[in-house]
Amino acid sequence: MAGTMKVTDADFAQEIEQHDGLAMVDFWAVWCGPCQIIAPHVEALATEYADKVKVAKLDVDQSPQTPARFGVRSIPSVLFFRGGELVDQVVGAVPKSQLVDRIEKHLR
Repeated sequence: MAGTMKVTDADFAQEIEQHDGLAMVDFWAVWCGPCQIIAPHVEALATEYADKVKVAKLDVDQSPQTPARFGVRSIPSVLFFRGGELVDQVVGAVPKSQLVDRIEKHLR
């Protein structure tokens, strides 16, 4: 997780919900094949949007409370928060371009 930060149940509120700008959180698990497919996209976006978007990853096995709070039932799920509020969600192993579209939409 070079460009991404790891978040957990313990620090999610502080790192994501109290963040003023746009945050993108990848909800994933080690055993999840589709999660491994989008992981390089998430890493690349963390680097490409380093000055504009906080990009984080949350392991659903290690931190089950946060996914439950936000109704995450399938992984990978990428949730977008703006000013601490949930504004969008993408479920599944989507192309990088779809994640870029969502980022650009919420940066406007």
